[in-house]
Amino acid sequence: MMIVARVQPAAFDIGVEQCALTDGRTDIGAVVSFTGWVRDFNERPDVTALTLEHFPGMTEAALHAIAQEASARWPLQGVTIIHRVGRLEPGEAIVLAMAASAHRHAAFEACDFIMDTLKTRAPFWKKEHTESGSYWVSERQSDRDAADRWEHS
Repeated sequence: MMIVARVQPAAFDIGVEQCALTDGRTDIGAVVSFTGWVRDFNERPDVTALTLEHFPGMTEAALHAIAQEASARWPLQGVTIIHRVGRLEPGEAIVLAMAASAHRHAAFEACDFIMDTLKTRAPFWKKEHTESGSYWVSERQSDRDAADRWEHS
């Protein structure tokens, strides 16, 4: 099973990443992907940018562990997780999660699991910049609840 887990400041190309995941493979029947984008609102309505910080090495290891756990839960042929860091503006892609499987059901569930788990287990720190100042974003209870549902399944 192929696992790609990267943290990078540069933008990614979703099509290129999907081709890399499926190139030369005839055992993949479904690829489900999720792309997260920076919004111009969150806790405040006037977000002008977002800065993401992380611990190099530790963050990549956490993403890899999430991908491995997904592959232990579902029959997957590959997983790609790419998360950007640095300063990003509204309209920029921030995260890509892809799960490849012989069947769509496993790919959908695995991708959902990856995103729910990534939000609570990956060591990222997010600062939002607004017209009225900057602030660190706290973990949300809704993210914790989404991740917790996988503990019992």
